[in-house]
Amino acid sequence: MTATAYTLAVLLNLFILFIGARFLLQPRPAAAGYGVPAKPDGDAAYLAIKGLRDATFGVLGLALLLFVGARAEAWYMLVVALTPLGDTLIVLRHGGTRAVAFGIHFATAVVVLISAALLFLV
Repeated sequence: MTATAYTLAVLLNLFILFIGARFLLQPRPAAAGYGVPAKPDGDAAYLAIKGLRDATFGVLGLALLLFVGARAEAWYMLVVALTPLGDTLIVLRHGGTRAVAFGIHFATAVVVLISAALLFLV
């Protein structure tokens, strides 16, 4: 179970780092994938903010796992699960589909919470 807990945590952190990089490098396609497409004539700063936020979350998660350990990472994952839960509501409030809100964001929150639970058991 230890290998599974660490592997899932590393993959989740790398995934959010990738999402952040995508928002920094390809903001409009990334926003469409998020579930709320960006306006063609605006939103550039907010897309960059989201990219930086997500990339930072990924780096911080990897650093916690590497330098502090599984318990700190478990608490981190527990708190970070608030982000995809909030993203679920954002997508729903701003015209995104229920499929994206629940199939991507809510499902991500569930996987992050599973990761936290596994890390607490290590």
